[in-house]
Amino acid sequence: MKIEILQQQKLFSLHEEKVERYALWIMKQVEQLDNSFNWTELSLVFMDDQIRDLNREWFKKDTVTDVISFAYPAEASTGEVIVNVQQAFEEGQLRTSPDHELALYIAHGCHHLMGAEDDTPERKKSMLDLEQKWVEESMMRLTCGPFFL
Repeated sequence: MKIEILQQQKLFSLHEEKVERYALWIMKQVEQLDNSFNWTELSLVFMDDQIRDLNREWFKKDTVTDVISFAYPAEASTGEVIVNVQQAFEEGQLRTSPDHELALYIAHGCHHLMGAEDDTPERKKSMLDLEQKWVEESMMRLTCGPFFL
């Protein structure tokens, strides 16, 4: 699988090689949920709070969000995950760590590529529980971070 990383933010420096290694690992976990998907390319776009503009344009929600995902499996088996690095850093300082939060955002975006939905409290909890499990497992396997330089 090809991973493309695009920096659309200038606030934070990220260790792109470690991000790529983690994204590959997460996509393997995600693909195990449905073997009919065979992803060939993932674009990770790192933004700041300007992600709000995309959220407004595509989803008619005028709010800052953590992650936005677009899947194109029928066309070219590609996906795009847009991650708010600024929010990951700020929320991470209040929670476990910025690296852990960024890992969760990437996992969440990749999970959405498979069609997972978080539109009800039950579905959201189910998604987040699985993503948290993935992040913890990746940390034990040393495939997760540190991402922030």
